[in-house]
Amino acid sequence: LDERLATPRLESPRVEIPAGSVGIAEGQTGIYPIASPGGWRLIGRAPLNLFDPYADPPTVLDAGDYVRFVPIESESEYLETRRQVESGEFQVVTETKR
Repeated sequence: LDERLATPRLESPRVEIPAGSVGIAEGQTGIYPIASPGGWRLIGRAPLNLFDPYADPPTVLDAGDYVRFVPIESESEYLETRRQVESGEFQVVTETKR
């Protein structure tokens, strides 16, 4: 992460962060796979289901995966992508670099 983007964690964590929220804290970014408490500053939200306890594997991403975010330009585009995710039409492209 470019050090110019580094930002401290919140002094008081939020009670609930929506699933798919993208956060930044210190020198890293991360995605909240489920709704949970959190102290990172939010910079966006991905319209993906990143965790499914019934899937094999249950996570779309693994620790150490590189993520490239693609901008979503409008609320309608976000909602359409979300619809595609829910219907199974949308496929996440992954490439593990280890």
